Amino acid sequence: MGASTFLLAFTALFSIVNPLTGAFTFFGATQEFSPRARAHVSRRVAFYSFCLVTASLYVGAYILSFLGIQLPALQVAGGIVIALSGWGMLTSPDIAEQRRSEATSALSDHQVTERLSFYPLTMPLTVGPGTISVAISIGANRPTGVSADAITFFIATIMAVATLSVCIYLAYRHSDRLAAAIGKTGTAIVVRLSAFLLFCIGIQIGWTGLYQLLSTLPFATPQTLP
Repeated sequence: MGASTFLLAFTALFSIVNPLTGAFTFFGATQEFSPRARAHVSRRVAFYSFCLVTASLYVGAYILSFLGIQLPALQVAGGIVIALSGWGMLTSPDIAEQRRSEATSALSDHQVTERLSFYPLTMPLTVGPGTISVAISIGANRPTGVSADAITFFIATIMAVATLSVCIYLAYRHSDRLAAAIGKTGTAIVVRLSAFLLFCIGIQIGWTGLYQLLSTLPFATPQTLP
């Protein structure tokens, strides 16, 4: 059970987070940072991602229920934020070298990097509503009570989240090397493409939540919804 639970949780979470693709989005958002600042932000993003996914696994459903928030509403709100983030990265102009140098010294400030590490680099760019939804779904199927199965599930899922966080750190930490491997022009293309895909993902997540909300209306039927 432990190995199968680990593989299920890790595969599901890794496929939706996709750190390799996210590395280019991360680099596009932090290319003005110094290497030292980017390494620090990578560690913080990995740590925050671990905390968010773990919290979603074990208390996410309870928090949403306590606040009276439905999962589709979370998807709509998160989809809007992701789409806006992707749109901002997609339409942002290229930065000149002089301004990039000035921005590097400004953005290397500890307080600024700490703030950016959580929002938007961790949430929603790395751990978005899709990841949270998957984590909540996995956690909802955990064994109840204190038993050997419950302990095995806890250990397996924690290891899966920890492994995912390590993958996020390694991909983000070396995002500059990945960018250098494909060149400046290739990086610009991949960053823009990643931003466009991020925008599309946000639209899709938001529409999925909106569709589920509309389906709960009294007059809504599967035939009346587009």
